Amino acid sequence: MTPLILSPQFAIWSLGTMGIIDLIAATTNAFNGTLLARRPDHYKHFTVIGLVLLGFAGGIGGGILRDVLVNVVPSPLINPWYFVACIVAASLALVIHYYSGQRFRAGLFSFMTAFSLPWYAIVGAQTAVDHHLGYFAATLIGVIATTGGRFIIDISCMVIPKQLVRGEHFVLTAALTAALYLTLRYAFNLDVWPSTIIAFLFGFGYRLLSQFLGWEEWEPWEPEETEPEKPRHKLGEDIAAELKGK
Repeated sequence: MTPLILSPQFAIWSLGTMGIIDLIAATTNAFNGTLLARRPDHYKHFTVIGLVLLGFAGGIGGGILRDVLVNVVPSPLINPWYFVACIVAASLALVIHYYSGQRFRAGLFSFMTAFSLPWYAIVGAQTAVDHHLGYFAATLIGVIATTGGRFIIDISCMVIPKQLVRGEHFVLTAALTAALYLTLRYAFNLDVWPSTIIAFLFGFGYRLLSQFLGWEEWEPWEPEETEPEKPRHKLGEDIAAELKGK
């Protein structure tokens, strides 16, 4: 009898087109998750292993939520490449963080979060359609897959999840990216890669522009007894402050 661990069902190393895009999303999110856990507003005296585990959880969290919603075994639990790539990415983030000092921290984190955001939105939307869900549900799953990893890290660090507070169009970018991908793929009948590249460039550019210009979701009126919120800096202001510090 073939040992369970050697069965192809439990050790699938191959990756299709969507698998490659999904692995990119998981890897970049693992990198971001580790950097996020080192930020002063998230850091809770984590060990090195703790930081790597948080990065790993942030990397695969969105993909697991997506696959559970479409009732399939999560890809990160079947294909070992997710484990390898996410652990390497999380470790690399720690090394870069250590040697960069304060310089470029805000810029690196913002760039990488903008870079990683569209990938999960695209894969989430396509996965939902592949499992016979409608376009609205596909867009919603794209948003959940994109923001799920950040939710896990924020909760682990006892921080209010980014989805619930102002965040430079964090959720909106995911929704627009998923919707654009679905439109290109099924309304204009483009192939997977052209649809993916166009949707990625839009999502990446829109998110990065929101961070530089300080575009944020609007808030309703606040209760009178609420303490004033601390001023929020634009990305360009944070980078300028870091450069002056050197």
